[in-house]
Amino acid sequence: MPYPKGHMEKVRGHIIQSAAKAFRTNGIRDISVPAIMKGAGLTHGGFYSHFDNKDHLVMETCQYAINDTISLLQKAVDQEGQDAKIHSVIHFYLSSYHRDQMEIGCILPSLSGEMIRMSEEVRSAFTQEVQRMIDFFCQLADINHSKGSALLSLLVGTIILARSVHDPELSDRLLASGKQQAFALLES
Repeated sequence: MPYPKGHMEKVRGHIIQSAAKAFRTNGIRDISVPAIMKGAGLTHGGFYSHFDNKDHLVMETCQYAINDTISLLQKAVDQEGQDAKIHSVIHFYLSSYHRDQMEIGCILPSLSGEMIRMSEEVRSAFTQEVQRMIDFFCQLADINHSKGSALLSLLVGTIILARSVHDPELSDRLLASGKQQAFALLES
């Protein structure tokens, strides 16, 4: 009996969602295809019906995860009407909630350190997604590419360090300092 129309796309979406959560939490190298498929409620045997290889999955997952992050940041903007839009993004991105919810947060802090060891194809796809985030910031804040790049670098670096340290007070101070410097960057 054939699958209903749209079944393959739906399954593919479940795999990408599972991969996004897994990559955000564990990185690329420390998560296996069988674990991703299990997270999607599937056996690993069906993986190659949807993707050529793990790199192919990584590229599509990066695109999905950045779409997801931009949507999440846009919701933060929509909920905070009185602040400048980019201020709402900075407050959300450098919040304890975003720091502590790696599985739903921005994928850039989770994967940036691994990208140097990935294939050129994966790095190229990741580069496109970094550019999309910079463009999102530039458009939202009406800033040039240089400031947008610096802002993204500051936010990603801050969240990486805030997640890395064992001292909760230091982590909170890193987030607060990152916010202060992000706002100062916008004013310069």
